[in-house]
Amino acid sequence: MTIPGLIQLVGFVVTIAVCARLLGPLVARILDGEPGRAPLGLGLVLGPLERGVYRIAGVTARAMTWREYALGILAFNALGVAAVYGLQRLQHHLPANPAALGPVEPASAFNTAISFATNTNWQGYAGETTMSYLTQMLGLGAQNFLSAATGIAVFAALARGLRRSSESGVGNCWVDLTRSTLYVLLPLSTLLALVLVGQGVVQTFRAPIEVEPLVQTSQTLPLGPAASQIAIKQLGTNGGGFFNANGAHPFENPTALANALQCLAILLLPAALCHTFGSMVRDRRQGWALLAAMLAIFIPCLAVTVMSEHAANPALASLGVDQALGNVEGKELRFGVDASALWASATTAASNGSVNSMHDSMMPLGGFAAMWLMQLGEVVFGGVGSGLYGMLMFAIVAVFVAGLMVGRAPEYLGKKIEPFEMRMACIVILLPCAVVLVGTAIACVVPAGTSSVSNPGPHGFSQILYAFSSAGNNNGSAFAGLAANTPFYNVALGIAMFLARYWLIVPVLAVAGAMSRKSAAAATEGTLPTHTPTFVLMLVAVVVIVGALTFVPSLALGPVAEHVQLFARR
Repeated sequence: MTIPGLIQLVGFVVTIAVCARLLGPLVARILDGEPGRAPLGLGLVLGPLERGVYRIAGVTARAMTWREYALGILAFNALGVAAVYGLQRLQHHLPANPAALGPVEPASAFNTAISFATNTNWQGYAGETTMSYLTQMLGLGAQNFLSAATGIAVFAALARGLRRSSESGVGNCWVDLTRSTLYVLLPLSTLLALVLVGQGVVQTFRAPIEVEPLVQTSQTLPLGPAASQIAIKQLGTNGGGFFNANGAHPFENPTALANALQCLAILLLPAALCHTFGSMVRDRRQGWALLAAMLAIFIPCLAVTVMSEHAANPALASLGVDQALGNVEGKELRFGVDASALWASATTAASNGSVNSMHDSMMPLGGFAAMWLMQLGEVVFGGVGSGLYGMLMFAIVAVFVAGLMVGRAPEYLGKKIEPFEMRMACIVILLPCAVVLVGTAIACVVPAGTSSVSNPGPHGFSQILYAFSSAGNNNGSAFAGLAANTPFYNVALGIAMFLARYWLIVPVLAVAGAMSRKSAAAATEGTLPTHTPTFVLMLVAVVVIVGALTFVPSLALGPVAEHVQLFARR
């Protein structure tokens, strides 16, 4: 690794930590019902719009029970799935389709509708040749906002449940969805989109244009309103590209500054919500502890990825290929190895999935680190809101394990952890693991699954395992070597995305409801503090051990076996 590369990586981590500390408390004010205190007078500007939305929708701000909250979230997302599916199937009859694109195939439309509603944004299609401008904006772009707002809303309900005592309400889902969109996601994405347009990201309704290159025949250059969708895809940890090449496309990611800003945007809100949590539970040390646990896992995985991509490939070395720049296969040379490895780590740590390089071309251990970050449950930052409520489920388990070790009833933030909370936490932690492993096993034994693999042996297994790890943890990135736009993978991955999103939201809200009804006990000398380095290490250990026990055997068959085979050629 070069000195400039090291400075880039350290600067990224420091910048994320600083920006998260500044943004987190502001988001807490908004979620706590203080949008009037939003920065830059946003409360004055957007307050009338918020109240207008409530009047039109007939929404009252009364507190909901967790069951009412869950029903509202599920119904809202079901409407989103139906709308995106309908737009894809009918886009050839709708306006803003200058390329005259036809309807999307049913299985692909099903997969995409589930994908964008669940904040996964897995794409088995090429956006510029499949989706009209209207489908991109009204369908996919809108879901980028609403799926991210769903994650924030569920997180807010859980935070209130942990803070409140002897209450049945966890907030109002319609209010949380509206405020998350209006006061958090919309202003940030508007600002980032304007900056990206200034850097050269396209934002136009012009049809694709024909250009005459210096050599060969004419080439068609796709255009479209990309900058607005790219901003929210990163800030909302969505990740779906307007163009097929995603962040490696020069129209999506034209400059080094645009690359750096998009990479920062991926982790900005997931990191900031740690401080939001600390503010909402009236103990900012809790937020610092959660952020420290995330960084304690993220930084070593980032280091493994960077060092792996700087290592020489023995197969190329034997051919006399110069590898002074590291493993540049599949990399966008405008950004280089360090920026590509950083993006790969950030996008798999968060539930983002956008890419500026092809993960299929990473060295085996680089792919190992990226895959494992997803398999940990997308809790090392994770999706906006969803990563943090997943980490809080791990915190409940860590408190329970610590209580068993010292023979004391476990408590978190003064609330006793009882069998019901443990059962719900176990569902949240183990269901994605089951989805990934069962889905991978089925795909490896049926011809419809193996026929899409482009490489035999361990790497082909890694392609399948990566796809289900991505779908089963609502990430959306791909190894890029698996032909996934088939009926089998569209349906199988769609089911995986659905289970990994909504079968986790309901248990999380159940925990929120159970906690809100409990009275908080005063801390005593025997109370386990959950903001100390000791608890951070305990939390990290629980996350890592669960990930290791669950996925090390499958990883040994994929990237580890490939690494051994590759370096055995020396």
